[in-house]
Amino acid sequence: MERTNSWGNYGKKQLTELEKLCKNYRHFLDRGKTERECVKEAVHLAQDAGFRSLDEVIKKKETLKAGDKVYAVCMGKTIALFHIGSKDIEKGMNILGAHVDSPRLDLKQNPLYEDTELAYLDTHYYGGIKKYQWVTIPLAIHGVVVKKDGSVTDICIGEREEDPVFCITDLLVHLSGEQLEKKAAKVVEGEALNLLIGNMPLADTEKDAVKANILKLLQEQYGIEEEDFLSAELEVVPAGKARDCGLDRSMILAYGHDDRVCAYTSLEAILDMKKVKRTACCILVDKEEIGSVGATGMQSRFFENTVAELLNCMGEYSELKLRRVLANSRMLSSDVSAAYDPEFAGAFEKKNTAYFSRGIVFNKYTGARGKSGSNDANAEYMAQLRAAMEKHEVAFQTAELGKVDFGGGGTIAYILALYGMQVIDCGVAVLNMHAPWEIVSKADVYEAKRCYMAFLSE
Repeated sequence: MERTNSWGNYGKKQLTELEKLCKNYRHFLDRGKTERECVKEAVHLAQDAGFRSLDEVIKKKETLKAGDKVYAVCMGKTIALFHIGSKDIEKGMNILGAHVDSPRLDLKQNPLYEDTELAYLDTHYYGGIKKYQWVTIPLAIHGVVVKKDGSVTDICIGEREEDPVFCITDLLVHLSGEQLEKKAAKVVEGEALNLLIGNMPLADTEKDAVKANILKLLQEQYGIEEEDFLSAELEVVPAGKARDCGLDRSMILAYGHDDRVCAYTSLEAILDMKKVKRTACCILVDKEEIGSVGATGMQSRFFENTVAELLNCMGEYSELKLRRVLANSRMLSSDVSAAYDPEFAGAFEKKNTAYFSRGIVFNKYTGARGKSGSNDANAEYMAQLRAAMEKHEVAFQTAELGKVDFGGGGTIAYILALYGMQVIDCGVAVLNMHAPWEIVSKADVYEAKRCYMAFLSE
């Protein structure tokens, strides 16, 4: 059941569509390096496509009907979009779900300090990372600072050509004999991921003069004082733009493919749908990398509450109807899969792994070792998806995440499955997953959008 490389199947029209999609995707990545930035960009794109705020509909006490398109945002970090279909919504929705958070470093609440005339920001890593990958590379700071009066200052330092960048230092090889004896997990410790941000002292300052100069610059440029770090969300991410990768430009190198490659293609799919029979939904959530917890994670009631509000605006709300809508829905939990890497062949089982440029990847189950923590899709649902993909000539493959007992991973699939709906993991194959710079095939990005549109239309 080996799949073929998709590039040979494209004509001029498909290649033009592919390049346009991937150019727009790179732009999305550059503008969305945090979950807040991704949601803000998603709102702009949704409004341009005719979607309205559900809050506005509720406020005006309007009634929603087939063909209407609305979105709802939770705390600026999660967004749900709905395109109401012609069929009774009680029969269920077709749902695309992805996440917009990615592994990174977060500033601690009391981060700024000076040591031997060097100023640093202390960080706490977020999600699963190999800590040694984050040293000696240019880094940027993105996020928000909220002052006591409620005013919000957006921060983005390190992305423009004229901006400074930041770095985490590493020990020079000449002195690293003892360091190199450590296991990879200990070569760089979590508490050593401190961001170097300054060296110039403030004139006529006796104590912590470099730190004092940093605080002076923050006040002058952003109106921020040290106490404002207490109510800030500042994220450290790789500095630089998404780029074409390879002499043939067949791939994209970027920060945050996991899972923005699925989030963006899911978003594009629902925005491009002209008409739908079953109500279409796209939900892009936060906190997946740390267990989908918190008010903006998939485990919160935001999605359920928003569907309840949607039904109410359609004049159809009841608790029983809400339960039926959710139970009768079908979902693609759109998250990335590990691409086969011949340089690390021993981690993969070649018959059941994902390959670059062979299309969207269906993971019938994820989890770890004995399928622990997985959602295991049933055979009937898999058969329906096979039929839909073949009908729309979408390139697809199936995979597991590495060899049995090698590790594994999870997604938001099991959370939506709690409602009794049909759910399967489905996404794009990625090289360097969870590294500061990840790689995807442009062909797989293209097939992902085609898959999601086919799913919403069936």
